[in-house]
Amino acid sequence: MKTLTVKEIKEHLQSVKDEKDPFIAQCKKDERKSVQTLINAWLKKNERLLAMQEDWRMMMSFENSLSERGYQYIAGIDEAGRGPLAGPVVAAAVILRKDCEILGLTDSKKLSKQKREDYYSYLMEEALAIGVGIADAAEIDELNIYEASKSAMMKAVQALNTDPDYLLIDAMSLPLHIQQSSIIKGDAKSASIAAGACIAKVTRDRLMDEYAEKYPLYGFDKHKGYGTKEHLEALAKNGPSPIHRRSFAPVKAYE
Repeated sequence: MKTLTVKEIKEHLQSVKDEKDPFIAQCKKDERKSVQTLINAWLKKNERLLAMQEDWRMMMSFENSLSERGYQYIAGIDEAGRGPLAGPVVAAAVILRKDCEILGLTDSKKLSKQKREDYYSYLMEEALAIGVGIADAAEIDELNIYEASKSAMMKAVQALNTDPDYLLIDAMSLPLHIQQSSIIKGDAKSASIAAGACIAKVTRDRLMDEYAEKYPLYGFDKHKGYGTKEHLEALAKNGPSPIHRRSFAPVKAYE
């Protein structure tokens, strides 16, 4: 049999999906150092891929269990922005397609900004349904942050263009006539909740970037409203903006 060049081996490896493929065994026997480097790189990459696929199976365990029980449209719900001193709290509800595989999707706080943006774009194209709900600073001051977060989540569910028959919610129960489960640290355990967290986080960050242009004295594009040293200094110097949460203690001090 003709001996393949290193370049040909490299090209062929790109189409190999299984470690049990006879081509892998053939490469392992090849004594050329460059071929061994290629095969070792392929094996490491494949090991990472298998680990990510296993992580995805674990992230889909709630959804798959519910599907087996007959639920068709399972929405994962999470929010972003409970802690900041300014800006809204944003919630998102996401219904994933049953056959989807979004490798690497996890707790949005563990993802880089670019990764969140990438997953956001993918989800907006590929998710079965997405709903977003927002509670602004005035609503937060009126209700309190817990109730405002709940309000944003309910708005997100109501914004879905497909009616869910089950809700997976990150550490919250909603007064809706829909079967639901509250999952502590759900964005690290459920793919649907992780998707909701990603949509909520990116949506809120983009809103805060817009507010940064409207209220340039506060640096909202940098800290997104969280109580950083820079933010507190701007608050002390300029007083609260229209989007500050006046019921929050650090903001009250500068009224």
